[in-house]
Amino acid sequence: MSIAILFDQKNPEPWVKLLEEKLPNTSVEVYPSIKEPEQVTFAVCWKPEKDALSQFPNLKVVQSIGAGVDHIFKSQQLSDSVQVCRIIDSQLTQDLYEYVLTGLMSYLRDFSKYFNDQLTRTWKPKRYQTIGQTTVTVLGLGSIGAFIAKELAEIGFNVRGWSKNPKKIAGVQTYKQDQLTVALQQSDVLVNVLPLTPDTEDILNSQTMSLLNPGGYMINVGRGAHLVENDLMELIESGQLSGALLDVFRTEPLPGQHPFWNHPKITITPHVASITTLTNAVDIVVENWNRHLHSKKLLHEVSVIQGY
Repeated sequence: MSIAILFDQKNPEPWVKLLEEKLPNTSVEVYPSIKEPEQVTFAVCWKPEKDALSQFPNLKVVQSIGAGVDHIFKSQQLSDSVQVCRIIDSQLTQDLYEYVLTGLMSYLRDFSKYFNDQLTRTWKPKRYQTIGQTTVTVLGLGSIGAFIAKELAEIGFNVRGWSKNPKKIAGVQTYKQDQLTVALQQSDVLVNVLPLTPDTEDILNSQTMSLLNPGGYMINVGRGAHLVENDLMELIESGQLSGALLDVFRTEPLPGQHPFWNHPKITITPHVASITTLTNAVDIVVENWNRHLHSKKLLHEVSVIQGY
């Protein structure tokens, strides 16, 4: 049995080095240079090319090296016997929370306005909104979204959370699948942390985002395909939304001609809300490899049917 690494836009060499150090008796190869595809039972993936995994007839486990698994389900045809896992790292979760908090505070204090005022040497104070006056709705209450919602509530935000299944989180008013409209109405900020599935694709559209209070703000750290881009720009131009902070996009890297680059009310970051810590992620992969060898329950397995 062997491990195959299938990466796009990511250097596999640090992974090979660490995996070989921690698993000295295991063959670790990088796609497409796989000598014996029939020996591969475990694939470590980040955005593998379409149907690449079909080359491994004895594949048993597919391990994403990030929190998301949509890049696997959208590009691969997997048998029901294949287990799919993701990385859940406490540091990654903390980093995502800190990113969202940074975006929220920039919105509340309107730092983008003062940045532009500085460029024009304009001295024009503006009243600001406080944490206690701000209602935030978090879409997606998995391990990451639930943590973000709980932490925001603890520092004084009025927090709502929406998810497919009912959840209970201290200090957070939670809503289930058929209550999206109620969850978003009279909210100031929408924070999207949803997984990408057929049910959640395009969920950030004119209908949902316009439910926010006038002048509301949107933060997307889920997936680019959650957002209907033209709807966002139209809502900003109309004044219904005051702006957005976007870390994920339908095409990454974001094409140079994309209108988001020059939009004065849209802040973009290059998918850096949280970056997987190499050593932590490798430790999870090693643990799952050993569990796979001994037919034990894997860490952070996702539902092939639900897609998360």
